[in-house]
Amino acid sequence: MSASRFSFGENWSRFLGELDESRIAQAELSLRQMLEIERLDGRSFLDVGSGSGLFSLAARRLGASVHSFDYDSQSVACAAELKRRYFPDDAVWAVEQGSVLDAEYLGRLGTWDVVYAWGVLHHTGAMWQALENVARLVRGGGQLYLAIYNDQGPASRRWLRVKQAYNRLPSWLRWLVLWPALVRLWGPTTVRDVLRGRPLETWRGYAASSTRGMSAWRDVVDWVGGLPFEVARPEQVFDFYRDRGFVLRKLKTCGGGHGCNEFVFERLE
Repeated sequence: MSASRFSFGENWSRFLGELDESRIAQAELSLRQMLEIERLDGRSFLDVGSGSGLFSLAARRLGASVHSFDYDSQSVACAAELKRRYFPDDAVWAVEQGSVLDAEYLGRLGTWDVVYAWGVLHHTGAMWQALENVARLVRGGGQLYLAIYNDQGPASRRWLRVKQAYNRLPSWLRWLVLWPALVRLWGPTTVRDVLRGRPLETWRGYAASSTRGMSAWRDVVDWVGGLPFEVARPEQVFDFYRDRGFVLRKLKTCGGGHGCNEFVFERLE
């Protein structure tokens, strides 16, 4: 793996061994809450950069017809494995390899009721082009659900250097970056839990409360290793889609931190 791109699919492959019913239910809940729906029956759902396939599975269980695609072949294999486990031979869930930067590929997909791209477009190396491309996939009256890394200014630039250092190292030396980052990310929370007399409570309960269903450790590895890495301020994303005929229906920020801001836009008819 080059220093310019992190192997997300490898991380997701390990995640499948930790997946259970509670994490799937949490993914379904996050879709229902952000899209403000109870079911997706009769609606089409395009999962852009599907990763593990968890949210494709959640959408399918909520009744949508689903198309999952990812640039990373291991991620495609993960989604295909989830389909095999839960919806074998299902005619309305397709899984394939593709890139959100490939205009020819996207042109074959048509338009969708829900386009979902959570934590994906900022890892393409061409985030604003990817944001443009997904806009064209949403049909009139449809929804676009995005999560984009928050721009923290100098802090985001420091994290970029950390990510670059991690990916330049051979795998057996990456702990030199990963462990200091773990202390930076989790140190204050761990100390707080100890002072409350509940050591590691937040760490152990992380997966159950996470909308992504990922364990705390997998999330740290994904964050530290994640390249390419781009960021945007919430108002930049809002202005970008307003100028393209979308209205913002729901916003969930990360409170100025290093995580993702989540947006649900609706495309005007």
